[in-house]
Amino acid sequence: MTDPRFYMKTKDLNRIEIDRSAILSNIANLARLTGPRVKIAPAVKANGYGHGLPEMVSILKSAKVQYLSLHSTAEAEIARASGWSGKIILVGGIAPEDIDAVIRLDLEPTVFEVKTLEKLGRLCRKSKATAKVHLKLETGTHRQGLTENELDRAAKLLARYPEIIVAGVSSHFANIEDTTDHSYARSQLQHFKKLVAHLRQLGVKPRLRHTACSAAVLLFPDTYFDLVRPGISVYGYWPSRETYVSYKLKGGKNKILKTALAFYSRITQIKTVPADSFIGYGCTYRTSGKSKIAVLPVGYSDGLDRRLSNLGYVLINGRRAPIRGRICMNLTMVDVTDIRGVRPGDTAVIIGREGNEEITADTHADWCQTINYEILSRLSPTIPRYIV
Repeated sequence: MTDPRFYMKTKDLNRIEIDRSAILSNIANLARLTGPRVKIAPAVKANGYGHGLPEMVSILKSAKVQYLSLHSTAEAEIARASGWSGKIILVGGIAPEDIDAVIRLDLEPTVFEVKTLEKLGRLCRKSKATAKVHLKLETGTHRQGLTENELDRAAKLLARYPEIIVAGVSSHFANIEDTTDHSYARSQLQHFKKLVAHLRQLGVKPRLRHTACSAAVLLFPDTYFDLVRPGISVYGYWPSRETYVSYKLKGGKNKILKTALAFYSRITQIKTVPADSFIGYGCTYRTSGKSKIAVLPVGYSDGLDRRLSNLGYVLINGRRAPIRGRICMNLTMVDVTDIRGVRPGDTAVIIGREGNEEITADTHADWCQTINYEILSRLSPTIPRYIV
């Protein structure tokens, strides 16, 4: 990461930095696991897991990836406008009135409803165009997916509309990240193979099979098939402690992943507050002695979770500055009483490293009793992002 002192030279009150080399290193290490035959489709939905979709497009254009995995046509619009000319797998749904975006943006949508195949087939025939799709199979997550009973009808529609090319077939694991007992994931994998065999018997022969998320890529080579869709690992984070434990038990090497994101704010005011004074909304914190309180122009609207109130801390001059009182929409107060030489304009590290201290999205997730995915993806898209 950039030295936080560099940040003091900029005009931004809040700033996110993305380490290009960390992203590329993570991609390269994941590619070494999967081997040269397997295609990689990094998940850059949810604004690139908070890292910024345009920024991730800029970085991944120089990586050896064949696809991006996105959730919506709106995200696909941004990716195309940001210069991504490669392939895009759309993993979310498409509004009926937006089905033409498949052709207009050259997308490969994930189809999990038979009626979508019919609508897309009609559009392709009317437009004299073709479209590639990825059929999602229901294997036990019960979220999106075609059930075994729907495959016959899907195959008939595909025969009726040869304009639709089945580029791939996919599924998603339900609990592969949440446990060291992967028997359920194994049962899903077997069910996936069974459904793919059924499709082939019906004359549907997908070119790509894909099931692997980050946890599967890190743990189970037999889930790779032809393409993998890593998400959180691309950004340098483990999907869960259970995934890391399972990886280590299998003899996995350390330092395969490097976190890429740093989040900074700047002090806009320092106040001397008397003893027995309340800080912030709700009077939830009361000083026990004379205190120096620094005000940061960052709050829950920026993605600094309100659950960190009176619990978390930031780093200032390499020292921990505890959050005092409730985090506000756009402001947070921290205690700098015991930190020397603090001045307005100084940097506060919200996520990142300074000196011997580091705060990560995992740190925030532990404080908030949630997952690193949520911490990262909720970082406001309005915060300026810089590739370093």
